[in-house]
Amino acid sequence: MDVNIIQVILVFAVTFIAAIDQFSFLESLYQPIVMGPVIGAILGDVTTGLIVGGTYQLMTIGNMPVGGAQPPNAVIGGIMATVLAITLGLSPTVAVATAVPFSLLGQYGVTLIFSLMSPVMAYADKAAHEGDPKKIERMNYAAMAGLGLIFGVIVTLFFVGGATFGRTVVESIPDWLMGGLSAAGGMMRYVGFAILLKVMVSREMWGFYFMGFALANIVAGIPGLSGSALLLLALVGFAFAYWDFQVQTKFKTASVNVDGGDYEDGI
Repeated sequence: MDVNIIQVILVFAVTFIAAIDQFSFLESLYQPIVMGPVIGAILGDVTTGLIVGGTYQLMTIGNMPVGGAQPPNAVIGGIMATVLAITLGLSPTVAVATAVPFSLLGQYGVTLIFSLMSPVMAYADKAAHEGDPKKIERMNYAAMAGLGLIFGVIVTLFFVGGATFGRTVVESIPDWLMGGLSAAGGMMRYVGFAILLKVMVSREMWGFYFMGFALANIVAGIPGLSGSALLLLALVGFAFAYWDFQVQTKFKTASVNVDGGDYEDGI
């Protein structure tokens, strides 16, 4: 597809804001599930943007920074996956797999900014000692602008210059390799969930996990309910969570009143 200057400016602006949001605004605007449809709207295909954003979100759902180590960046990866899917006509799974190298560039960009800002901490300590918050504000604004600029430039360069070149490369990829990329992209969403489960799951919750898995297959197999299966399962999960919260609250209250007794109910 052909791109115009308005689309280029909007893609740069959205990437710039998303990069800052990831570490400073913390409004979750940078998440692929949000950026996908936004970029899709800019490029004229919201549906594809939503599908690609959701697919990429599943892949990154278990990724988290540990100390100074940064995972492949979700901002650049999610935006580039949407750009590749729409501009080159790739399937969502292939676009997700193809965007992984771009997410690594984002990872390097974050590491670069963090490294550059490390020696500036002494400057911030000095400003705090002097009681000059303006210097600290300027330092933080400079860091945010630098990160947004790096992300915006990376995405814009590949968005503008890579459309024609990328189409040539994609057309030259053999079918067997394209099939492999599609399989890898489809598998990544399950890897993301596996990482999340490894961190969050506990032995006490395995029963709920298997019950949810069974319910998902049952509901999805009913034509009249398959369209709203995710919402229905979310409501069932919320109901169990709320019930467990009430039970645990009563246990804690009972343990507090066990010495004095509570005869309000006539028992």
